[in-house]
Amino acid sequence: MINIDLAIVWAAIIGFGIIMYVIMDGFDLGLGILYPFAPDEESRDVMMNSVAPVWDGNETWLVLGGAGLLGAFPLVYSVFLPALYIGVFLMLSGLIFRGISFEFRFKSYRNRHWWNRAFFLGSAIAAFAQGAVVGAYIQGFAVEDFRYVGDALDWLTPFTVLTGLGLMAGYALLGSTWLIMKSEGHVQQWAYTIAPRLLLAVLVVFAMVSLWTPLVSPEVRGRWLDQFSTIWILPTLALLCSAIVYRSVKRQDEGLPFVMTLGIFVFTYLGLIASKWPIIVPPNYTIWDASSAPESQLFLLLGVLVVVPIVLTYTAWTYWVFRGKIKVGEGYH
Repeated sequence: MINIDLAIVWAAIIGFGIIMYVIMDGFDLGLGILYPFAPDEESRDVMMNSVAPVWDGNETWLVLGGAGLLGAFPLVYSVFLPALYIGVFLMLSGLIFRGISFEFRFKSYRNRHWWNRAFFLGSAIAAFAQGAVVGAYIQGFAVEDFRYVGDALDWLTPFTVLTGLGLMAGYALLGSTWLIMKSEGHVQQWAYTIAPRLLLAVLVVFAMVSLWTPLVSPEVRGRWLDQFSTIWILPTLALLCSAIVYRSVKRQDEGLPFVMTLGIFVFTYLGLIASKWPIIVPPNYTIWDASSAPESQLFLLLGVLVVVPIVLTYTAWTYWVFRGKIKVGEGYH
């Protein structure tokens, strides 16, 4: 009989859900961050129309990750929520503002500029909060006897501000490459122009975070020193993807910049996992420490095995249906 470690299975499921959310909701958050800098209102129409059919489905993965954490790793909730309450509140508030602006901007003409601002602010706040949460996870939490003992603002440090701004730049790069793939004419040319600048910003923050991380997390520093011969592969692959993004943008390829930007996110995410595994509540608690009862994990797993294939099928079908380009003044064609 095969003995399956359900904690590892659930860590893989939640890890998959998180990266799916980041890469799928990241480009529409990125478009929101770029919104004020678009050359004209027609460009903003193209930007919003390009994600209108898919943006709400992208956030399904956020629900999956959150619900999975609550059921499979309750210690994560008992520590992360009090530690990151303000950050999570900001993120959800930003997502709510962004969702409202999606609906009202299409129907409002006299006050459209206010909904444009709401779309930008909601996207920027949500992206910054997500990046700051990642930074807080890297630097760790004050935990004693399986409970958080720090202050409500301990998560907000210069390091987490940097990671928040870095994720904003990364999402903006993802949004610009999505726009390259989905638009044409002057909108596409504008996206080609800003993508290299955003890539430079991402690389600068990537270097700063890489140099700063060993200083804020002794555990990560030890992991990097002990396993440097294997961990270095992941940042190298991320840099290789960055080089391909730059070259493909200069050659004005359409699909390759977006795919390679996804590669940057995936390899950076895998690098974070490799730096922390199997710690799920830094600095000391592993996935096995944080796990719920095996019976609970198995019960939830049966439901996930049904739901996830349905979500994947629906997502693939949606992107296939809306696989064309957006014309100025029109929809997909």
